[in-house]
Amino acid sequence: MSVIEARSLTLSYGHKPVFAELDLLIPPGKITVLIGSNGCGKSTLLRSLARLLKPQEGSIWLDGSEMSRLSSKEIARRLAILPQGPVAPEGLTVHQLVKQGRYPYQSWLQQWSKEDEKMVKKALEVTDMEDLSDRSIDSLSGGQRQRAWIAMTLAQNTPAILLDEPTTYLDMTHQIEVLDLLFDLNEQESRTIVMVLHDINLACRYAHRIVAVKDGLIYAQGAPETIMNERLIRDVFDMECQVTADPIFGTPLCIPYGRGRKVLQPVMA
Repeated sequence: MSVIEARSLTLSYGHKPVFAELDLLIPPGKITVLIGSNGCGKSTLLRSLARLLKPQEGSIWLDGSEMSRLSSKEIARRLAILPQGPVAPEGLTVHQLVKQGRYPYQSWLQQWSKEDEKMVKKALEVTDMEDLSDRSIDSLSGGQRQRAWIAMTLAQNTPAILLDEPTTYLDMTHQIEVLDLLFDLNEQESRTIVMVLHDINLACRYAHRIVAVKDGLIYAQGAPETIMNERLIRDVFDMECQVTADPIFGTPLCIPYGRGRKVLQPVMA
């Protein structure tokens, strides 16, 4: 299990501030989902937690160590990230891409091993990419390409996994398969999972903890059933809705009204 913590974090793009003096603790062995409207800074925050974006002030800590003091390979053995829209070199096959996930474990003294092969094979199996392993990445559909990148991330076999909109380009079936896979990794192996998701209902279904971001601030954070309500959706997403209990899972279920739409009243018997 990995503990990730932001302390007095200040982030900006160019001269535009995104977050200022932000404190955030990602609990170990849990699934944390970042939600918020487009452009609110979710992806920026996720990238900073993986040391892909240098803070102007403050620091990121991983398992009690300040990340700026750790080597890139050391971080890559403990934390994997799948950013938005990753690009593979032209002609690279699925198998070659997934093998890149084992790079942090390679050195002059330690070359490709049976453990590396095992991790690659397992990652291809669980993402249902075995039959496509010899295909080039640029020949795949958007959904297949996304699953290939997820397989590479899983092959890295880190205690913590950060994913920026991992269900992008996936149809409904594969969205659930990917989220079920991450849920199982958390349940069975106590992996720390941090995701950015746009689907509020899937976020509520899979997250132990939700962090709602608005205007460079953490608007609310906590268990879905504790913080998810109509006011949060209105303030964070500028959307009227009704929040009820999912009839199958019991988690919060957001039913949006839209704007200018007439809301039907329930028919009384």
